[in-house]
Amino acid sequence: VQLQASGGGLVQAGGSLRLSCAASGSSVSTKYMAWYRQAPGKQRELVASIGSSGGTLYAEFVKGRFTVSRDNAKNTMYLQMNSLRPEDTAVYYCAARFLAGDYWGQGTLVTVSS
Repeated sequence: VQLQASGGGLVQAGGSLRLSCAASGSSVSTKYMAWYRQAPGKQRELVASIGSSGGTLYAEFVKGRFTVSRDNAKNTMYLQMNSLRPEDTAVYYCAARFLAGDYWGQGTLVTVSS
């Protein structure tokens, strides 16, 4: 399984970005998937997750601003990020949980300027 994260970039505070995580090699339609982020000098943290049935969970610091979704026909997960803040600056990673373990994408950098 390969996960390709994309959509990161430089945006001003208050702006929006949409991240994508495209899976190849295996279907992820029945898999738990999640977005994590890691800021410089900090540990990786969970941002949002989505189950196979579409149930979602969010970290408190993104509730009301970020929305995770999936398109099983495209084998892709998304993260819509609105009202971005400088503290959202980080490398964002996507992950999918299989019985054999978790698979990770390579990360996409999001930089929010003040």
